[in-house]
Amino acid sequence: MAEKPVLIGVIPEVVVIGPKDQVAWYSEAGNLKIEFDPKRCPFSSNVYQAPAGMRLLSGPPRPGTKPGFYKYRILIEDTVIGRGEIIIRES
Repeated sequence: MAEKPVLIGVIPEVVVIGPKDQVAWYSEAGNLKIEFDPKRCPFSSNVYQAPAGMRLLSGPPRPGTKPGFYKYRILIEDTVIGRGEIIIRES
């Protein structure tokens, strides 16, 4: 399974993954939280959290997830610092 890293602080606005890929987020700046809309989340959880220095992995998209665009918020220490977007492409 391939990973697509997202480095917080050097935030790509868009990350493209396939149906068997996953996203990895990482931050040294503080407690990291990633929030997707609960009604429009391609992964098994819509909220991911980790302390500073720990890597967050999304896991692959849920089976049956349609290709498309999925937006999320990035929080450090519960403060929104940015927004991102995952594009899931067809296999």
